[in-house]
Amino acid sequence: MIRLAAGPDASLADLRRAKTRRQLIRTELVRVRAAARAWRNGLGGLLAALAGFSLVKGRSDLGELTRGWAVAVGWVLLGAAVAGTLSALTLLRAAHGRPSVVRVAEVPSREALDHDEALRTAVALRTGIVLALVCLVLLVAAVGMTWYGPADPGQAHAVGLLAGPAER
Repeated sequence: MIRLAAGPDASLADLRRAKTRRQLIRTELVRVRAAARAWRNGLGGLLAALAGFSLVKGRSDLGELTRGWAVAVGWVLLGAAVAGTLSALTLLRAAHGRPSVVRVAEVPSREALDHDEALRTAVALRTGIVLALVCLVLLVAAVGMTWYGPADPGQAHAVGLLAGPAER
């Protein structure tokens, strides 16, 4: 037969650890959401700056590239748009939560709800960061492809024919 007996009384250090742990759990969701808002703002600014930079220089028309390169740039830009959109949505979800309701009969403790939401928020934050970086890499690749991709010889010849005698 197993006998259960009370253990030793909690020490002052044990009580302090318990208080600290409870405080961390109580503020966990707020801290994760604040981090998500900061990441959302920072990554949004970074992507906006990159978009502005990519508009400063480079070919202004994909028609100046050979057909294969122009199609490849289009696909890379599509991938960047998809990654950027998904990143924005997951970062918004991390920063503001997801719309949901809990059945009254199934309501667990507030701390349990907040902890579960903090875990889901952290996953959304990490996913949003990765997707933003994927978007960033794809945008840089697309800009590089337009700058350094081979020019369409027919397009260059057509541009030369349209230029006036002084410009040739």
